[in-house]
Amino acid sequence: MQLSKQRFVLDTTALTSQEIREGRDLCTTMEEVLNLIAEARTKLNISCHVPFPTVYNELMEFIKRYKCKEDIKVQIDTWLVKKTPNRFEVKIPSAVFYEYVQDMRERMNRGMKIGETAIWLSSAESISLMKESKEKDAIKRAVGKIIRDFRAKYRNALRYGTLDSAPDLDVLLLAKELEAGVVASDEGIKKWAERLGLRYVEGASFPKMLKEYLEHV
Repeated sequence: MQLSKQRFVLDTTALTSQEIREGRDLCTTMEEVLNLIAEARTKLNISCHVPFPTVYNELMEFIKRYKCKEDIKVQIDTWLVKKTPNRFEVKIPSAVFYEYVQDMRERMNRGMKIGETAIWLSSAESISLMKESKEKDAIKRAVGKIIRDFRAKYRNALRYGTLDSAPDLDVLLLAKELEAGVVASDEGIKKWAERLGLRYVEGASFPKMLKEYLEHV
């Protein structure tokens, strides 16, 4: 069976997310996925790309942080095609850009309300504890808890389900340029890949998909 040539653009999460690791260590997971990519490349002419330098540098940071062996870097350099998106030529529909701006505006408003609530809570808690003649450490602990809660809610309001970094955007731009599928474990990339009409493959499903292809060679 002759398959039409397929291209995929990988986000960092396609090789590093907890979903794809399934309890294994990161280095082992990366090696296994890269071996599948190599086999799919040689037997099925499936090519996998990563935006350079953004996503590529993130992968190198993971390798360094987890002290993966040098062979994994060699595999990345060999089997993942590094390419910088042509940011001046790739066209994004104005409707998508408008929707993104609206989405970010709503998120900033939610973030501001979360911040205001945290300020009121910390002020009220501090005043209450001072009236009770509590020690400074007790006040710090109480306010610290409010700050931690604020950070979690603020991060969720502003970052979950949207594009929050240059590498995220580069993945979509390169996929658009190459007419390739997107591989990631990121709700923001998934959402905007769908808006752009791009094929999206969950990071955890990608190795299984490659195995299925290879079984029918």
